[in-house]
Formats: sequence, C-alpha cells, structure tokens
Amino acid sequence: MRTRAPYLFLAPYLILFGLFWAWPVVYALYLSFLNTRVYPWRLDPGLNWSRLLQDPFFFVALKNTLFILAVQVPLMLVLALGLAMALNSALLRLKGFYRFAFFAPVVVGAVAYSAIFRLLFNTEFGAVNAFLRALGHPGYDWLYTPGPAMAAIILALTWRWTGYNAIILLAGLQNIPRELYEAAAIDGAGPWQRFWHVTLPGIRPVLLFCLVLSIIGTLQLFTEPFLITAGGPGNATMTLGLYLYQQGFRSFNFGYASAIGYTVALLAAAFSFLQLRLWRER
Repeated sequence: MRTRAPYLFLAPYLILFGLFWAWPVVYALYLSFLNTRVYPWRLDPGLNWSRLLQDPFFFVALKNTLFILAVQVPLMLVLALGLAMALNSALLRLKGFYRFAFFAPVVVGAVAYSAIFRLLFNTEFGAVNAFLRALGHPGYDWLYTPGPAMAAIILALTWRWTGYNAIILLAGLQNIPRELYEAAAIDGAGPWQRFWHVTLPGIRPVLLFCLVLSIIGTLQLFTEPFLITAGGPGNATMTLGLYLYQQGFRSFNFGYASAIGYTVALLAAAFSFLQLRLWRER
C-alpha cells in the first residue's frame, strides 16, 4: 500500500493530463491523416500534408508569422533588456511600483487590450492619428492598409510582452554577483565592456529562455491578428494560428487544421533546437 500512495496522489493530475493534453495531441495527429471534408471521414494520409506544400494561403500566413518573428521578437527583447537594466539600477526609486507598472499589461485580458488598440489605431477618431495630425501629418489608415496594419500588430505585441520579459531578465541580472562588476571596473573595463563581458554572459540562460518562449508564442500568434485586424486587410496580417482557426472552426476542416497545428509545433521545435545549439555553453 505504501508503494501505491504516491501514484494515488498523482492519479488526478495524470488523468487530467491524459484527457486534456496527451489524448488531444495524439488524436490531432490521427486527424491530420484523415479527409474530414467528406462524411464519414476516411483515411487519406497524403491529402492534408501535400496540400500544405501547394496552399498559397498557408505560405502567406507563414510569411507573415516569420516577419513578425524577425521584427517584433528582437525589438521586444532589446527593449526588455534595457528596461530590466533600468529597473535594476541603484539610482531608481519606487522600484516596486515601476516593476508592477511595466508588468501590468500581461495581467490585462487579451480581449480588452486588443479592443483598446483597435480604438487607438482607428483611422477617424483614434488617438494615434489624432497625435499625428497635431504634428501636421495626415495619419494612416492603420487597420485597412497592409503595412500599417502589420505595424499595429507588432506595436501591440511589443507593448504587452516587453514588461513581462523585462521582469524575467531582471531576475537574471540580480543573480550576477556585484564582485564581477567591481573586478571589471578595477581592471579598467568601461560600461560597454562590463555590459558585454559581464552582464550578457551572466544573463545568457535567462535571455535564451525569453527568446525561446517568445519564438514559440509568436508561432502560435492568434489573439491580436484576430481581434485587432481580423487577419486583414486581405490576408496581410494572417498568421498560422489564425489560419488554423479558420480551417478548423470556420471551414470545419479539422484534418487540415491538425496538419497546420503540427507544422507549427515542428517549426517551434526546430527554432528552439537551433537557438539552444547556437547559444549553448562552450
């Protein structure tokens, strides 16, 4: 009985894990080999996976997702690192208030903050265009022009997640011994040299953690394109997550949606493995 006790305590978690995570993952893989556009569904292993290679809308969604990944993630991490260093400064007062203030966007519900950004970037009465007009600029049709619409998505993501990553990086900065900075200063290292040779190596694992999480989150991006631009104009802000949703819950093509989902998972695993290899300790 004593040997069974740990398993009895683990049983509720294992049951929920199996029902709501393991089984859906396995079943989605099975669905990706089915033709779900006919009734009853029938096995057709190459249908959905071959369609991925020929679907222009999939490649548009992939291109948009990779563009956001290449622009927004580096921008956000650079801002987060600078913010973390400012929050870690001995000269800053009210540190607790500022940490909460910059972390607060993550606490705000995704629907609420997306609605606010949609209002901010409204062409006629949005605050962003009002500010630009005050400077003498006519403003942009943010939500209905491809370039500005993508910029609005990137700005919204950066606003929400910069503070979150800054708090994680701040924890890494606080674990770097002060003696290392003192020794570097005694050796004649300037601020930039101390940052490059002490700060960056010290937070390397934490920075890698933030990078991998950001890459995975961007590849799954759905909420902001769906609520702010609805994937438009046209398909200018269509992402893989939004395209998966459209195939699965609008077209009810669950087999193809499952193939897209597994493609996203494979891309996330490939990017994560690549980052771990590039950033590994020598």
